Amino acid sequence: MKKLIFLASTALASMTVLTPAMAQEFGNHTFRVSNGAAQDHPVATGIEAMSSCLQEGSGGSMKLRAFYSGQLGDDAQATQSVRSGSIDMVVAGADALAGIEPAMGVFSLPFLFANFDEVDRVMTGAYADDLKEKMLGHQLVMLSIWENGFRHATNSVHPIESVADFEGLNIRVIQNPIYLATFRALGANPVPMSFGEVFTALETGAIDGMENPLSLIQSQRFYEVQDYATLTQHAYSPLPVLISERKWNGLNEAEQTLMRDCAVSAREPQVVRAREAVGEARVALESEGMAFTELSDDAMAELRDTVELVYQSSRDSLGGDNIDQLMEQLNTIRSGN
Repeated sequence: MKKLIFLASTALASMTVLTPAMAQEFGNHTFRVSNGAAQDHPVATGIEAMSSCLQEGSGGSMKLRAFYSGQLGDDAQATQSVRSGSIDMVVAGADALAGIEPAMGVFSLPFLFANFDEVDRVMTGAYADDLKEKMLGHQLVMLSIWENGFRHATNSVHPIESVADFEGLNIRVIQNPIYLATFRALGANPVPMSFGEVFTALETGAIDGMENPLSLIQSQRFYEVQDYATLTQHAYSPLPVLISERKWNGLNEAEQTLMRDCAVSAREPQVVRAREAVGEARVALESEGMAFTELSDDAMAELRDTVELVYQSSRDSLGGDNIDQLMEQLNTIRSGN
């Protein structure tokens, strides 16, 4: 009997030692994540998928808490807060990150991608891997790259069917030297302006048009002040998923692995929803009276030829090696390898 009592006591002691160790594999973490888009934007699909993955993989110990519509600052401000560690995570547009890491700015180059296959292979390929290494030098850990989508041009003057139709149009662009150079090359007058001022400027005629992803054009009701949309696909907007290096270093190996795996696995539902939303937005915009133009292959070739000089003029600011590295990967994809 004494022997049984001893064995039972030994087993209980072992369980007392092992249980806390098992529990500590995944600590209790609620990561605050910032994004500038509204909660009905496709980025929410990625955040919800990643949070569900974290909760399932950690037994409920880890999850995300999202803050939308710039509640914690715009993408640039929130990213700086993530760098300092005052915010845990941000899903930010690559344009907003270019001031921190020039290699992120390469995605602003005009007509860089011809289709989504090229996009997907780059966002999960060698260039993305190199970006992860570069972001570590800025106190940021890049977990994955999600999608905002292709940007398109709208205006209220006339349909755009060729380069000539851009001539003289006052087009709002984000404060980005590559966007400014692109629309100047096309013959338009680019007008940098904060997003909050755009609707009123279009309504009053201070500007003729703008450029944005279709989902944003629809959600912000720009169809009320814009008549024509042209599917230019002149720029692609990725959404890198970033976590503070300070927060990352405070996680154990199992937690880090789960965070990265969940961010990567959430890319698929997020991207699927983003692309579904484009089609839905087009239907909604057409129902509101916007006229759509799909450019011919010849017109697209003319646009690409017209902005070729932007690639050369951007080499110093973006880093020629960055441009060459990405173009090398794209050329490999296009050659069928």
